[in-house]
Order: sequence, then C-alpha cells, then structure tokens
Amino acid sequence: MRYKQYEIVIVNLNPTIGAEIHKVRPCLILSPNEMNFDNVIVAPLTSTKRDYPTRVELRSDSYVVLDQIRTISVERIIKKSDMRISKTKTKEIKSIIKAMLVD
Repeated sequence: MRYKQYEIVIVNLNPTIGAEIHKVRPCLILSPNEMNFDNVIVAPLTSTKRDYPTRVELRSDSYVVLDQIRTISVERIIKKSDMRISKTKTKEIKSIIKAMLVD
C-alpha cells in the first residue's frame, strides 16, 4: 500500500523509550510520496493541548506534535484515517518544520 504526504494514518507507536509519544494513535505523514514505501516520516497527533510552538491545532481536540517527528516502518501502520488536513494547516506545518530544522 502506498501512503501520501499529509495523509493521516493510525499507527502503533509501541514500544517506545522515555518520553516518546506511545500507544496506537493517529499520525500525520510528513515524508514525500516518493519515499513512502518501506518507511515513512510521521508526526503523531495528540488530544492534549500544550502551548508549544511545535504543536499545530488541527481541530479543538487534535494537535500535530512536530517535536516528536520520527521515521517508522510502514508495518506499524494499522490503517488510513478518514481525517484530513486543510491546505492552510499544511502551510503552517511546513513553516514550523522549516523553522525547527532549516532556519
């Protein structure tokens, strides 16, 4: 199965170590489509609101956790989600990633 950038998938993140986000949860695929075969780069979603500059609110009960980006095997993906993100949120996410990792 091929996964697309900015698609939301349900992922089993266990096992984890330390303060890594764990359990089965939605994740946003960040890696470009050309890379999404054996592994994908994801950012987990959480329902916990925190006033961190690396968190993007998708809706009132869902936040992308850009400070927990990781590469996972596609074997961790349980299924695709019906949840979608807007182009505005995509631009916001790109801007934050650029500030975190490039600038």
